[in-house]
Amino acid sequence: MPKYVWFNGSIVEWENAKVHVYVHALHYGTAVFEGIRGYYYDDVIKIFRLRDHLKRLINSAKIIYMNIPYTIDELEKASIDITRENGYCENVYIRPIAFRGLGEFGVRGLKSSIEVAILAIPLGKYLKSEKVRCIISSWRRPPNDVLPVEAKASGIYLSSNLAGIEAALSGYDEAIFLDYDGYVCEGSGENIFIVKNRVLITPPVYSSILEGITRNTVITLARDLGYTVVERRISRGELYTCDEAFFTGTAAEITPIVEVDHRVIGNGDVGEVTDKI
Repeated sequence: MPKYVWFNGSIVEWENAKVHVYVHALHYGTAVFEGIRGYYYDDVIKIFRLRDHLKRLINSAKIIYMNIPYTIDELEKASIDITRENGYCENVYIRPIAFRGLGEFGVRGLKSSIEVAILAIPLGKYLKSEKVRCIISSWRRPPNDVLPVEAKASGIYLSSNLAGIEAALSGYDEAIFLDYDGYVCEGSGENIFIVKNRVLITPPVYSSILEGITRNTVITLARDLGYTVVERRISRGELYTCDEAFFTGTAAEITPIVEVDHRVIGNGDVGEVTDKI
């Protein structure tokens, strides 16, 4: 268990990082968060695209009418400080979260305080298998005119929670969402790519996905390696019959998908393109 948490501008002991049961976010899901990997290498923890994640945190807050009372520079320093303070010599996962606290009860919560915490915990594999079996969820990813899916907001993740539980109870490793037009969208917490004839295809931003930072990195790396990357809609049947498929995410990293709805993907193992990336 970590020793310390950064909480509202100060480093406090883990057991003292507490909030009241009356906070607005607990009742209405009014929080935004990030998940950031730190890799222990050569006696140093190197944090993956920290500022990009923090920028998305600030933007997510703005979308849901929250103003985080810290700058990106301050949040960056706090993320580094709390990781060092815990004295880790292993890979870590950093979780900044901003949420509506006390001040006003009721749905709006505009007079509630804005609380901010950053914790860092040891983390190995996010998805417990190196190669995952998936199910198309009966739950759909909310469209942009229902919820602002561009924001990494806690309330939106209820659908992910339901999809993930459904997958687990059905004996699968992970769920895959369709959007409201019936096209492949993303996993419960990851972006998705397929490979057809050595071309990488991933759903576009307008298909209700969260615009992933690792997704962006993979697109750049794949193009640098000489692969064509296309952002377009993917049908369910196209997913079943693709040569390769994989998830991307800062927590999930790059995780091969070897089966969807009892259909084996490719040869049922890590694909050549996936392996190179």
